[in-house]
Amino acid sequence: MTRRLFFVVGLWLVLIPIAHSQTFMTTQQVIKQIHNQSLQRLMPLFVAARVDYPPERITFLASKDSNRLELWADDGSGYRFVHRYLILHASGEAGPKLREGDRQVPEGIYRLTHLNPNSAFHLSIRIDYPNSFDRERAAEEGRHRPGSNIFIHGKADSVGCLAMGDQVIEDLFVLVERVGLENSQIMIAPHDPRIRPLLPSAEHLPEWTQILYHQLEQGFSQFQYQ
Repeated sequence: MTRRLFFVVGLWLVLIPIAHSQTFMTTQQVIKQIHNQSLQRLMPLFVAARVDYPPERITFLASKDSNRLELWADDGSGYRFVHRYLILHASGEAGPKLREGDRQVPEGIYRLTHLNPNSAFHLSIRIDYPNSFDRERAAEEGRHRPGSNIFIHGKADSVGCLAMGDQVIEDLFVLVERVGLENSQIMIAPHDPRIRPLLPSAEHLPEWTQILYHQLEQGFSQFQYQ
């Protein structure tokens, strides 16, 4: 009995520093820490774009070939271009994500579903891949593991996600939290279809890629520079 007591007490003493070595924060705690500095960077962008802050809704347009992420915002008077961010890293090539581990950044129109204040990549915003379109195509082709856990996040490295750097992800994190996840979306395309059409020319791409690219062309066409 005494030996068991010593073991339990010893294990408890070992686990105390482990439990306290990781500090988990809530979204609101993180927002409180980073809000003011992020707002100092965001406000000039919205003033220059003549968009009220916070806007009613936002859309991100990501082009994989140019590593650019555009921010568009609507304050009730229609979407306006606000800013263009550099994507520091995005693995893979042109074409949709098909399976877990293929290193592909997804292509499609996605909602933003979750803010992660305790990301290993500083902060992150989850994309709802696979969405209904992705799941339906996977089911048709018998692909049981299309992948998941796709994020916009900080740092400069990524596999299948969009790495934006720590300062930029702080600004996007604050913005999405203020606007609301339900009012935020992202469109990801192999290149900007406003510049040239999306043609699924690669032989290895599924036939349904043409449908996907038509959806993206229609989606991007709603966002025109003034």
